[in-house]
Amino acid sequence: MIKSGKTLKNSIFLSGNEALAQGAYEAGLKVAAAYPGTPSSEILEYLAGFNEIDSQWSVNEKAAFEVAFGAAIGGMRSLYVSKHVGVNVTMDGLMTSAYIGVNAGFVIVTSDDPGLHSSQNEQDNRLIARMANIPLLEPSSPAEAKVFIKKAFELSERLDVPVMLRLTTRISHTKENVVIGKRVEVPQKKFEINPKKYVMVPNNAFARHIDLKKRLQKAEKISQSTPLNKVEIRDKKLGIITSSVSYLYAREMLPDVSILKLGMSYPLPVQKIRDFAKKVKAVFVLEELEPFLEDAIKAAGIKIKAKHFSWQVGELRPEYIDAILKGKPRKVAKSLTRKPVMCPGCLHRPVFTVLRKLKAVVAGDIGCYTLGALPPLGSLHTCLCMGAGITMFDGLKRANVKNVVGVIGDSTFVHSGITGLINAVYNKQKGLVIILDNSIAAMTGGQPHPATGITIKKEKTHKLDLRQICIASGVDNVDEIDPFQFKQLEALIKRRMSQDSLSVIIARFPCRIISRKKAPRPLYIKENCKKCNICLSIDCPAITADSEGWIQINKDLCTGCNLCVEVCPFDSLRKNNG
Repeated sequence: MIKSGKTLKNSIFLSGNEALAQGAYEAGLKVAAAYPGTPSSEILEYLAGFNEIDSQWSVNEKAAFEVAFGAAIGGMRSLYVSKHVGVNVTMDGLMTSAYIGVNAGFVIVTSDDPGLHSSQNEQDNRLIARMANIPLLEPSSPAEAKVFIKKAFELSERLDVPVMLRLTTRISHTKENVVIGKRVEVPQKKFEINPKKYVMVPNNAFARHIDLKKRLQKAEKISQSTPLNKVEIRDKKLGIITSSVSYLYAREMLPDVSILKLGMSYPLPVQKIRDFAKKVKAVFVLEELEPFLEDAIKAAGIKIKAKHFSWQVGELRPEYIDAILKGKPRKVAKSLTRKPVMCPGCLHRPVFTVLRKLKAVVAGDIGCYTLGALPPLGSLHTCLCMGAGITMFDGLKRANVKNVVGVIGDSTFVHSGITGLINAVYNKQKGLVIILDNSIAAMTGGQPHPATGITIKKEKTHKLDLRQICIASGVDNVDEIDPFQFKQLEALIKRRMSQDSLSVIIARFPCRIISRKKAPRPLYIKENCKKCNICLSIDCPAITADSEGWIQINKDLCTGCNLCVEVCPFDSLRKNNG
């Protein structure tokens, strides 16, 4: 099923994510599991359009990995997808999966984010592939992503091992005309009980580790001969060894140089690199982020030049290549990008407005609400990883920090917040946690999750009750409130913060992605305005001030939430009853 794009004969204009998904479909994929996260989300959304594929948004990446891996052991070609930090959540199972191996093909897709376009770090997951003893493929374009995913399934079955396929943001979101083929149905393999292969107790694991090293030796031989590792001999004065999107940048900016393009970068094809180095006068390694190729090639005793260490930070772009080849350090330019801001009418805004007023120390989490850290709201003070809004709250309280509140979104609470809440109850913590429930995974594009009662295929399913989860966990007080009942919200938060109990407030209002209903915009009474800018401090993009300081309300942006009316102390903003 082709859902989007402009068709040209037997090709279609697809992003890297869509092209990979199309290739997986054509390869006979049967089961796909993921947790949404930019830049990877569109892969599962595309796959969900195919009736032949059992696709699911899992509650978190660990669950997704283990569901997909279990399906592969059961005999069906399976796929796990996440952004780079999501792979961290899978590590417990991932690090042993290569020991076990597979039955049917199993591919791990990681979408790394050089440049931190939408992430908390620039983690290079090529390092994880090496640490986990998993072969690594790196396409450089959408068209290659479609080809490489098919190769990954074949390689997985040939070597009896999971295979990692690494995208980056530029490949995931770039679009290209991609040739469309037919689906090839792959017969399900029979699952046979085999504890020595599938049960990783110490004796079995030791034997499987020995076997894994043998499988990796086979993988290295494949890496030496595979056409995925391609030599392009042109001008022999300079040879560049590269992979991923860096190959396209090198070819664009240096069309005449010789290049060894590594599509299968682990295990490294050492002999192929040696042969390439002999054909050119100088060799330069060009790669994004960590010196993954550089270190391995140097360890093999091959003489190369590589980028200044300062280029291990940030995205590599075509215009940087000249400076990189000349050995110059990176110059960090001041960013002039527009400040991100919560949407007009967002439920997070009144909550953070209250928390700022009460001078709370806020342990935050991963979601749209992380924007509460930015001025003028400035009311979110820590953000580490998914679920840490609750566990960091717990730790700060134990360090005797005053007025601490934990904040977490509904999807993130289901992902990894529940365990932190249970931990806080079990260890007798007191204080306040606020669940910001907008009934969607808003930050990653509006995906459903267990508390929405809808699957990725838009089918109705059991709806997780967050209130009952909190009660079952042993929380002392659980309140549900519409955060736009501002005065009641403020009174409730203030009361729960002062009590010697563990409380959860579920602030519930649908995300504007779901509900686009608008109420009349507030009335502005200019005569009452003192130009105090308190209404501007809620950081609503619908409210601005002109050159003289008078308030302007953008009728196209305003949703009529009336938060500005609630905070105005001079009655210059009033509710418009139509």
